[in-house]
Amino acid sequence: MLKSFVVDSTCNNMRIDRWIRNTIQKLPQSLIEKNLRLGKIKVNKKKVKSSYKVKSKDIIRLFDFNFEEKKLQKKIRFIPTNEIIKSNENLIIDNNKDFIVINKSAGISVQGGTKSKKNLIDIFSKSEIFKDSKPYSVHRLDKDTSGVFIIAKNRETAQLLTSLFRLRKVYKTYLAICNGELEKDYGEWSDDLIRYDNGKKIVEKAKTFFKVIDKNYNSSLVEMKPITGRKHQLRKQLFNIGHSIYGDQKYKSQTSNKGINKNLMLHSYQLKFIFKEKKYTYKALLPDYFKKLLKTKRLNNLDLK
Repeated sequence: MLKSFVVDSTCNNMRIDRWIRNTIQKLPQSLIEKNLRLGKIKVNKKKVKSSYKVKSKDIIRLFDFNFEEKKLQKKIRFIPTNEIIKSNENLIIDNNKDFIVINKSAGISVQGGTKSKKNLIDIFSKSEIFKDSKPYSVHRLDKDTSGVFIIAKNRETAQLLTSLFRLRKVYKTYLAICNGELEKDYGEWSDDLIRYDNGKKIVEKAKTFFKVIDKNYNSSLVEMKPITGRKHQLRKQLFNIGHSIYGDQKYKSQTSNKGINKNLMLHSYQLKFIFKEKKYTYKALLPDYFKKLLKTKRLNNLDLK
């Protein structure tokens, strides 16, 4: 069975593995790699690697392409109610022709998956704000992390913003309330962080600048500016120095969260970047539970809202 596709201009310069996930079906990277290697996916009648970047009008042919995997789970589609749509629209900080910026609530995923149902992309796809377009995520924010988050309104903007994040041209500031008193008031964390992909061990360099805003004998309020963007980077780095974030159920010491609100005390406070020759700076107000814990722990937020 042969299927043919012609790449349109909106996908120009996109990696073929990403093109397959966006255009055909969200498939595991291992399955895409396997079919590329077997020559079941060809571009202009030639075998290519997953790093190949498609060009406008490229002809992509699928030869007996295997869309299945033994235990491949389907993405769960979330159908939001009008109340949920409205409540998330109320979180919008900025709404322009290219993107929206929201103060994301904790406990909601950016995109749906096999384990996550409620998510921002499905919610805003039903919003009047995107009635003539569709929402695109351009960066990551953990489900339990609150704060500044950008959603693009079109593919061109999504590609540009994604590139800015990848090239580290978006300057991010996070705030966290963590267990214990940090010894240094400012500095840099440089770590080799470990993660696993399909059982394969991967070591990644991670770098973050930090500054302690306030601290006492049992808690610290820390400002962090990550340079790299590794998965769970800030949570792992604080855990590695013995000061896990309050509410973190994955990276924690046995006593760090005793009697503490279950919310993860990590907040994306500010994003700064230049887009189409214009400077943008966005700040997200602190959640009430975050401010409450600051008060409980007698930490001075120095006029942070």
